Amino acid sequence: MMRKLGVGLIGTGFMGKAHAMAWRSAASFSGEVQPVLISVADIDGVAAENAAAKYGFQRWTSKWQDLIDDPEIDVISITSPNRFHAEQSLAALAAGKHVHCEKPLAPNSDIAEQMYRAAEKAGVVTQVGFNYIKNPLLKHAQTLIAEGEIGEITGFRGIHAEDFMVSPQVPWSWRLDPTGGAGAVADLGSHILGIARFLLGPVTELFADLDTVVKQRPERAGSSVMKSVEVDDIARLTVRFARGCAGYIEANWVASGHKMQLGFEVTGTQGSLIFNQERFNELQLFRFDKNEASNGFRTIVAGPDHAPYGLFCPAPGHQIGFNDLKTIEILEFIESIQSGKAAGPDFKEAYEIQRLVDASLMSSRERTWVSL
Repeated sequence: MMRKLGVGLIGTGFMGKAHAMAWRSAASFSGEVQPVLISVADIDGVAAENAAAKYGFQRWTSKWQDLIDDPEIDVISITSPNRFHAEQSLAALAAGKHVHCEKPLAPNSDIAEQMYRAAEKAGVVTQVGFNYIKNPLLKHAQTLIAEGEIGEITGFRGIHAEDFMVSPQVPWSWRLDPTGGAGAVADLGSHILGIARFLLGPVTELFADLDTVVKQRPERAGSSVMKSVEVDDIARLTVRFARGCAGYIEANWVASGHKMQLGFEVTGTQGSLIFNQERFNELQLFRFDKNEASNGFRTIVAGPDHAPYGLFCPAPGHQIGFNDLKTIEILEFIESIQSGKAAGPDFKEAYEIQRLVDASLMSSRERTWVSL
């Protein structure tokens, strides 16, 4: 028998749009649990009303608390600015609702811990928006590593670099609000830190150097009034993994020319893997050949053999996109609600990632290695 899952969405910006589209797409693939778009909330009532009409929500509101109190809503999707994540998540958890929250989960690990423990106490399912991990090729890379296809792992190099903050005329915004947490190391770094854990497991210690490149920004677009920037633009981390290898990770939102350089290289004694989100339907695999003249990387192109690519396209090499990753994320969230088994990354995993962000801040401030 079909079970309906009432969905409430907080926020109508970039990620709010992605969530709305993902929930709608997921309804085409889900089985016994069918998501129903009940209500969307945004402090801008006009934006909420427009989103409701565009994506098919039954109603809208300018008060996010209305979604918490709505008995028809079973799950809350949170895409608001970072500083609101904790309050909204905790309210939803207290009401017994499942919660999908965008990353970073909280401004610091103490608050993130409160959130994941509240979720455990409530007995509901949580998920955090590290949707790049849902790429079928990243899952394939994880399998290749786990099965020893590239031998014993000797090193990791990871980066998440974009250039949307490179101009000093980009105005001060919620991304730079220190009450919402750190800068690039949290906003971008949490993605590559999450991928590093996904592929290689826990990080045991790190040394970080954080740098603020643009010291001041206009308080709003076109304003001559400048506001100090208190968070990092670039974070450079040296990390050591529990499995015994070490690596280097960079988060950078002033990297001129890069729109989405979320990538990694994993080296092993028998081969290596290279991935770049800017070509995220491709995975580069190197394994030693007996004939040195034939050695080199080969390209693995995403296709139906890399589940769940086949849900979206029956032909290899035709590619899936960003919104498909979000749909995969939501589908796994729905499956978790149905089965009670965490698909992750859940609030507990997001807490572990936030611990790495906090350790990076401490390391850079004190100029020392930090153990976790």
